[in-house]
Formats: sequence, C-alpha cells, structure tokens
Amino acid sequence: MKLRFLSIVAAAALLAACESAPSDTGAKGGAGMTTPTTGSTGIVKGSKEDFVANVGDRVFFDFDKSTLRADAKATLDKQAAWLKAYPNYSMTIEGHADERGTREYNLALGEKRANSVAQYLKSAGVAAARVKIVSYGKERPVALGSNEAAWSQNRRGVTVLN
Repeated sequence: MKLRFLSIVAAAALLAACESAPSDTGAKGGAGMTTPTTGSTGIVKGSKEDFVANVGDRVFFDFDKSTLRADAKATLDKQAAWLKAYPNYSMTIEGHADERGTREYNLALGEKRANSVAQYLKSAGVAAARVKIVSYGKERPVALGSNEAAWSQNRRGVTVLN
C-alpha cells in the first residue's frame, strides 16, 4: 500500500515537473527591468518558493546525531535572516531519521533534531512563538534505499513555512 501511494505521488510530481513555464505577462518595469518583487528566475521574493530555492529549507545530520554541523549552521543563519526579513511566516520544523533503528528510537531522534534546528533559529533571533516542531522519525523518507546515499538524505531537519 505504501509503495502504491509513493508511486502515485512520484507520478504526480513528474507530471508537475513537466508543466510548461508561464508566459511573460509583460510585468516589467521601465527599460525592461523586472519588477522588484521577482528575481531573474520569476520567483516572488518573500514567497515560500523563494525560501526553498534561495535559502534552503533543510539541514542534514550525521548518523545517530542531533548536533548541528557547520554546513547546517550556515544554512540556518540564512534561514534566520530570511525569516526576520519576512515575519509574516510561522514555521514547523520537521525532524527525520533514516530507516535504521526502531520506530520509537527514530521518533525520539527526529524530535531531538527538530529541537536542535528550532533552538538555533530562536537563538538567531526568530521569535519562539513562530516555531513549532514535529518528528516523523523514519516514517517519511525523501530517498528510498538501504545505503549511505539514501540514509544521508533522510537524516534531516526541514523548515516548512506556514
């Protein structure tokens, strides 16, 4: 059942990826400049798409760890700056784990990872009232497979804007 559901989701994602780009609607400023609300990619600044594409919505963890790596801190610094610039968003921090370990263990590890991300963002000046956490443990893998390449992608914290 899970495999069938994942197959349907994957097919829908592929169809969405095949959608053609919107045509130019003439939303340009003087002298052919793009409007200040969009970048050269057409992504509206301050949108959820802007956050994912230009800041990054996820950080990764080492095996069986919930401590933030240097690359994760760099991403979270960018997230904090963006979130302070756009205070209208609240967020949910999702904690995830790879498939190894029991369900209960991975739920607890996912919670620790989400807390690490949330604490870092709060210490960087993001209001605590804007931040919620949830742990999915190993229940929502982003990469399927039983190898280090898949596991390393599944050990993550994801910032989802609300």
